[in-house]
Amino acid sequence: MKKPNPIFPNSGDAPTRVLVAEDDDKTRVALVFFLQRHGYDVAVVNDGQAALDILLGDSPPHIALLDWEMPRLDGLHVSMGVRTMPARHYTYIVMLTAHDQASDVLAAFAAGVDDFLSKPVDSAQLLARLRCGERVLALEQRGVARVAELEKALAEVHQLQGLLPICSYCKKVRDGSDYWHEIESYIHQHTGADFSHGVCPECMATVVEPQLQALKTAPANG
Repeated sequence: MKKPNPIFPNSGDAPTRVLVAEDDDKTRVALVFFLQRHGYDVAVVNDGQAALDILLGDSPPHIALLDWEMPRLDGLHVSMGVRTMPARHYTYIVMLTAHDQASDVLAAFAAGVDDFLSKPVDSAQLLARLRCGERVLALEQRGVARVAELEKALAEVHQLQGLLPICSYCKKVRDGSDYWHEIESYIHQHTGADFSHGVCPECMATVVEPQLQALKTAPANG
């Protein structure tokens, strides 16, 4: 059953991608079955090094479910490896483990884990953790998009602060593609600002009032 992607809503039917890193065969099969039944796209590994390789790859999963005790590399070191490397997109990490002491929880969070779930995994709690992770990632994506919008707006302001070619006669301005625009439409396109037209005091005194006075003193026709 596919569900809309809450992290990237413009991606159509592409489901949220989840990595399951678990070396116990029975637990791994149960997790994969559960996730696929709820519409997730699941990648599976059975050791920590393979999990780290995927999470540091070009297109890492949105969410990672990591077992604490795994061959080659444990879940804590996988999480630390992910957090110490720059990433284009944030990966939400949930630690699944039989370690349930307060010191274990603190160690997991210190390693960069976002959530902690004790084994045996309760299905309802796991689904709630996944939904929480999707909400966090959706907020992160909206923040990234907003920063990109602000950077674009700032670049356009910097462009306006530079030298703009303007026609000496009609006052149109030329853009970088050699097209000429009315100055009002050009500024609106680059900043969103609109104009309300008026007359400044200097023009009122030197242009408008003399014209009005001339109209008053001009002889009437006929």
